[in-house]
Amino acid sequence: MPKAFASFREFYPYYLGEHANPTCRRLHYVGSFVALGFITTALFTGVGWWLLGALLSGYAFAWVGHFFFEKNRPATFKHPFYSFIGDWVMLRDMLTGRIRF
Repeated sequence: MPKAFASFREFYPYYLGEHANPTCRRLHYVGSFVALGFITTALFTGVGWWLLGALLSGYAFAWVGHFFFEKNRPATFKHPFYSFIGDWVMLRDMLTGRIRF
């Protein structure tokens, strides 16, 4: 049974612990920017299929990081909503220097 978290604030330290490997974090970083590129393309072209590329690229980079470098299962399998938010908060924290990557 997955651990229950009362809030995202309580979840985020757990999430960061699941992303201790720098290569895993770098792959999340790249995947997030590739996904943002697909989202931007969808907005400018009006073609919604680009959003599928955003979803696939974001998860593909992250899962490679987890399965091959972090050696764990992505938190999204147990906590999909908090994990989605965690991806973007971790990206912000990497961009602002709070987390090294």
